[in-house]
Amino acid sequence: MRHITRRSAVALLAGVLVLAAIPATPQAPRSTPRTPDPPLKIDIRAQPIAGFDARDPSRRQFGELLFRGGLELTSPYKEFGGISAIRVAADGARFVAVSDKGRWFRGRIVYRDGRPVGIDDAETAPILGPDGRPITARGWYDSEAIAEDGKTLYVGLERVHQILRFDYGKDGLLARGVPIAVPPGMKRMPSNKGIECLVFVPKGLPGGGTLIAISERALDAAKNIRAFLIGGSSPGEFSVARSDEFDVSDCAITPRGELLLLERRFFWTSGIAMRMRRIALAGVKPGAVIDGPIVVEADMGYQIDNMEGLSVHRTPDNELVLTLISDDNFSVLQRTILLQFTLMDARDPRARLEKRVGSPAAR
Repeated sequence: MRHITRRSAVALLAGVLVLAAIPATPQAPRSTPRTPDPPLKIDIRAQPIAGFDARDPSRRQFGELLFRGGLELTSPYKEFGGISAIRVAADGARFVAVSDKGRWFRGRIVYRDGRPVGIDDAETAPILGPDGRPITARGWYDSEAIAEDGKTLYVGLERVHQILRFDYGKDGLLARGVPIAVPPGMKRMPSNKGIECLVFVPKGLPGGGTLIAISERALDAAKNIRAFLIGGSSPGEFSVARSDEFDVSDCAITPRGELLLLERRFFWTSGIAMRMRRIALAGVKPGAVIDGPIVVEADMGYQIDNMEGLSVHRTPDNELVLTLISDDNFSVLQRTILLQFTLMDARDPRARLEKRVGSPAAR
């Protein structure tokens, strides 16, 4: 029960902030947009996280995950924080992220002996709408999800149930977001329970060419989480089986053809929890209710916060690395933390043994 007093207090206050943080009404946009400023270089400071288990920092294996390292991130730049989604490039270093207050952040993860130790070349810019103005000028808040299709990025806006497409390869952080057509059912979701997971299925995998969008907690008639297939060969709606009061916070796709689903839960009595499931892409079809085994589950005895972002990349040694990041809700009582794990093959005997005798999911 160590750590529970401080962390419970953080969780209680964090919950209040999450539930109450509704942006102020924006000012009306000007009739003629000015030329956007270039991205602003900022300093992001990193404090290493030695172990994932706060009670046993030497422990490395958690279910099907091996802990590689982590960072607690801070910045003197006052608008740093609220990170809701991240995509790490194939080199494992360059990344782009969005905050829920309509800003891009990008930079480079620095490694030493395979462990993350810092962030370099960091910069930020407001996310721009189709008219070249920041999206917040028109009341488009809660940028919560990123999908990547080559040099094209998609950003999901939760409160207004909109998805924007950016020519990131051409214009970088100054790209203008163009709204894409979304299913009518998406527009009818509750305002603060909309899209949290957005991922583009690469060609060669089941459903290749499809944009998958999963809501945080917009429930269907069976109390499962509503989700959508946009574009591709079989567009439509499906559902994610909801259990143990977990809500969706992000997702990613592995080269093995699995959808990794990051989830979180908050109780006043126990604070924040994190869970991850893996689901075969072949089962993600219109009308389906998808579910899959738990990869890992962690409570506040572990180095977690409000975990909202998930990305996957492959190392030169053919290891699959998961990068997770948290949304601190711009609260001094929460943290922006970046965690990295190696995802083992579920058939690995080590993964089965750990899940049976020692993982958080087994407790």
